[in-house]
Amino acid sequence: MKKIGVLSGAFNPVTRAHLALVDAALAKVDEVICVVPRAYPHKEFHGASLEDRVEMLRRAGAHYRVEMVEGGLLIDIARELKRTHPDAELYFITGRDAAERVVTWDYGTPEAIDQIFKELHLLVASREGVYEPPDNLRHRIHALELQESFDEVSSTEVRRRIAAGEPWQHLVPEPITQLIERIYEP
Repeated sequence: MKKIGVLSGAFNPVTRAHLALVDAALAKVDEVICVVPRAYPHKEFHGASLEDRVEMLRRAGAHYRVEMVEGGLLIDIARELKRTHPDAELYFITGRDAAERVVTWDYGTPEAIDQIFKELHLLVASREGVYEPPDNLRHRIHALELQESFDEVSSTEVRRRIAAGEPWQHLVPEPITQLIERIYEP
């Protein structure tokens, strides 16, 4: 069965940390798809347009495919991707902070998380700490080793630095710095 890594996010903007997650995941999966949801369950849509986010991903790297999906919840993304990749095993790529949100999200019933993890795996990179999965999910949650720490690299930090007039270019892939300037600088 083909293993597909899935990096879903707002990509507002794409950072070096996003590309490091892709590179690390490629050691464990056959291919990576960067997924841009049209709607986000836990945040408002602001900043770059959907089209700009896709364009940043396309220009930033070549080791992955880019796809847009309708739903923003992990399980919605997984089910949508399974329709187009029915023979694939899905490995969602996250940092520790996102893994904690996935596992503790209120899905309506206590047993829902166990059902969700029958359909997917998580690859979790350390981010301001190592993630320790609950025992019942340990067999579906795997550590993802990064070559360096990206704790200080986030889309939020890039936007903050741009707004404050501070250096930010070192936090993003070089091929998209001009695109980011066009999108975010006042």
